[in-house]
Amino acid sequence: MTLLIRKMMLLGLFLLIPTICFAGPSVEMKTNYGVIVIELDDVQAPVSSANFLRYVDAGFYNGTVFHRVIPGFMIQGGGFTKNLDRKVTRQPISNEATNGLKNKRGTLAMARTARVDSATSQFFINLVDNSFLDHKSKTARDYGYAVFGKVTQGMDVVDKIAKVNTSRKKGMADVPSQTVIIESVERVTAP
Repeated sequence: MTLLIRKMMLLGLFLLIPTICFAGPSVEMKTNYGVIVIELDDVQAPVSSANFLRYVDAGFYNGTVFHRVIPGFMIQGGGFTKNLDRKVTRQPISNEATNGLKNKRGTLAMARTARVDSATSQFFINLVDNSFLDHKSKTARDYGYAVFGKVTQGMDVVDKIAKVNTSRKKGMADVPSQTVIIESVERVTAP
């Protein structure tokens, strides 16, 4: 009887492990400041995650820059070249800010314009908890910014980027004085 119970418990454990260990897809972002690994939440934010991965798989982010850095707030990238030329993007996606994920330190969210469903390729990494960016209502003003991932390695790199000096360039504020290059972004395959 004891042997049967042990076998059943072992079987139950083997069935439970994949559920416990499941994680969304991850990407490795190599910058000239170091490496950042990001895990996407393709369950809570399937549209934003799939959109981001389409850009990753196409090599779109390779050679782009973090063009907006605001200490105590966030770092933003994914839409401009080293010369601050805007890249051509896909069509905007629907805003998933109602997914329950919060703009906490280390989370990745879609950048957008004042229009709710305007996010394309640009994203930002929250440097602090930014609850004012979370969904509050279905109005344009309070709709929020869709979180779709989190930094799992390299938050020290994010913090280093946050400390760069910034200035105005090409009509944009908060642009790093020393270019912060996203050299490559690639999917991380499980070992």
